[in-house]
Amino acid sequence: MSDIIKLLPDSIANQIAAGEVIQRPASVIKELVENSIDAKATEITINIKDAGRTLIQVIDNGTGMSETDARLSFERHATSKIKEANDLFKINTMGFRGEALASIASVSQVELKTRKENDELGIKIQISASDVILQESVNCPKGSNFQVKNLFFNIPARRKFLKADTTEFHHIIDELQRIALTNENVSFQLLHNGTEVYNLPIENIRQRIVRVFGKSINQNIISINNQTEIVKITGFIGKPEHSKKIRGQQYFFANGRFMRHQYFYHAVVSAYKNIMQPDMFPTFFIFLEVNPSAIDINIHPTKTEIKFEDEKFIYQLLHVTVKESLGKFNIVPSIDFDVEPDFEIAPKSNNIFIRPPEPKLDYNYNPFKKSENAQSYSNTAKSFFEKTNTENWEKLFESSKNEDAEIIENTNYPPTDLGIKAEQDFDVLIVQNKYAIFYYKQQVLSVNLRRALYRINFDNFLIKISNNKSKSQKLLYPEEIELSSQDYMLLNEIYDELSEVGFDITESKPNTISVNGVPSEFENSNYKEFIENVLETFKNSQSKIKDDVFKIIADSLSKTIKNSQLFFNKESAKTIIFELFNCTEQTYSPNGKQIIKHIEL
Repeated sequence: MSDIIKLLPDSIANQIAAGEVIQRPASVIKELVENSIDAKATEITINIKDAGRTLIQVIDNGTGMSETDARLSFERHATSKIKEANDLFKINTMGFRGEALASIASVSQVELKTRKENDELGIKIQISASDVILQESVNCPKGSNFQVKNLFFNIPARRKFLKADTTEFHHIIDELQRIALTNENVSFQLLHNGTEVYNLPIENIRQRIVRVFGKSINQNIISINNQTEIVKITGFIGKPEHSKKIRGQQYFFANGRFMRHQYFYHAVVSAYKNIMQPDMFPTFFIFLEVNPSAIDINIHPTKTEIKFEDEKFIYQLLHVTVKESLGKFNIVPSIDFDVEPDFEIAPKSNNIFIRPPEPKLDYNYNPFKKSENAQSYSNTAKSFFEKTNTENWEKLFESSKNEDAEIIENTNYPPTDLGIKAEQDFDVLIVQNKYAIFYYKQQVLSVNLRRALYRINFDNFLIKISNNKSKSQKLLYPEEIELSSQDYMLLNEIYDELSEVGFDITESKPNTISVNGVPSEFENSNYKEFIENVLETFKNSQSKIKDDVFKIIADSLSKTIKNSQLFFNKESAKTIIFELFNCTEQTYSPNGKQIIKHIEL
């Protein structure tokens, strides 16, 4: 019997490794830019086309490479940072495993031009799918110039599963922001299809944060600083009122490396307890400096997960540091006796002895005697608990008393053919100003009124948007909103759709828009929150279809309608139920939550 186990060729092994390291164009940029930083570059330029599908070019002024090093750098596990096993526990560089360039070269066409400072000529290498096509001397500036063309050209299945350009570009921005925030001593320039997106000079960390996320964030972050023998904690945290409904501006860094850490995230969020709404997310940029021997960064291919030796201690210190900074800047609610009260004080009186009010008693009152004023029930309570309506309750149990009654087996949600019409009447019980419970066609049904409104508004907006019937209402005072470079470019892509919905948006200054008009149905004055929700949803959208853009806008519009202060009565609940059953979907809200539920008798 012949042997069946064989060694894989290097080209196939590199492609397998690329599947772990190179997942999308953003992964290529991450690896190349980190290599530039390890090469002590102070200026890095990134030029991409078609969100990295066609071209990814990274130019730096680092130390460069010799001819031998340039050729050897594309071999697997070729690295200048690791010489023995113990070096894995004292890593101070971004890269160390020597897999990045080999993985990139195996799934793309790569051209490298590099020169060391003291060399007269540099070296040019061209590689396609791990095969070296050209190697020659060339005149080039000091540093390295990588060009990665036609990513995944030799793996059509991988290229097919890349997302829309908007989504891929969003991931590229995320990676660059993570690197830029922790390398303020390096200048970055990002060009996309010839348009400059970022131009970040060398500056301090606070200036870098403001330049990346906009000037408005400067007034909404406070500094943190704490140092022990085990860990040094620095950075900035957001004020509670600056928290958002979406996760975005939340960054952990360990020794200059971005990481995700749910345990430490809980330490930060718990420090905001009772001073931030539970459905909001705080902003933070937290930098941890620890001994390299006390952490393990080699537990994930992309090195975004890090294991700490003293996690419990760092958790407690992080929690205390955040809470201390919130208290130091008077963010935590406290009693301040030096501040003048903002409530009215009783007028002064010349008479220091003020007679207390005398209670008025009705000595003829009889609690067992019926009176007209004694029965002050609500309309809802009357319809269900007065004696004249007790026969309605008897009807609820007719089906259980009748042995031949039809047994309803579906207990999760009711049939969609109830056929409720406006001219039909039935009793409704409102519970906790949230649920409408009613009996119809031998079923007891519960409707979540707020979710029902969400579904009704979504469908109505979608119909108006599709039929171009949404009207714009001019604002008396236009509102200016400052956006990041990424969000500003994204807004330009959906500008036509927003205009068709009824938004009148113009550019007032670079990366700043002016909202001059909104849809007539828009009932929320927080236009910035709406724009942010639309952009965040659109970033994660995987579709290029225009109709899906309208669905995203309709969903955001329906969410902005304030219904938390609504008071539901019998008539309004019935109206909502009538409109709900005219929708194409009655059982679930647009975000997938159940609206109607069947209750067992």
